Amino acid sequence: MKNKTASKIVSLEELESAIRCARQQGKTVVSTSGCFDILHAGHVTYLEEARARGDMLVVLLNSDSSVRALKGSTRPIVPEQERAVVVAGLASVDYVCIFSDRTPCGIIDRVRPDIVIKGGDYAGKAIPEMDSVAVYGGRVAYVNVVDGCSTTNIVEKIKRTVEEES
Repeated sequence: MKNKTASKIVSLEELESAIRCARQQGKTVVSTSGCFDILHAGHVTYLEEARARGDMLVVLLNSDSSVRALKGSTRPIVPEQERAVVVAGLASVDYVCIFSDRTPCGIIDRVRPDIVIKGGDYAGKAIPEMDSVAVYGGRVAYVNVVDGCSTTNIVEKIKRTVEEES
């Protein structure tokens, strides 16, 4: 039997079923996506704000191969199953589903969340998710990002610290 956190990590088919149930109850389904490589305060704030937009928050998590395609061969730092457990452990997150494509559009096309959340740094930019949600009448909404909070910044700080100590 899965523990509570592990039960939040689902296959696409399990996610589709959970969303069908939520919709039957009149719930608003919100999704977001990302690598969530080294979880930090910016991620937690972002996910809490995303969850506040609806009744169910689904995190579409980039697989290891997807992260490498987006961020380069040195990423991710944390393997996908561990990243999934950490994200699923947050109270704001209802489900985590890992995907391997460069974008989450394939899953968005299938599960059709009411709202797709992106960071405010994407506002005013063309993003692939816009085309997906336009097909079924969903919408993209933006939440604030915490300045200076990023996995890249954390990795760079670690590198500098190691260099200084060498």
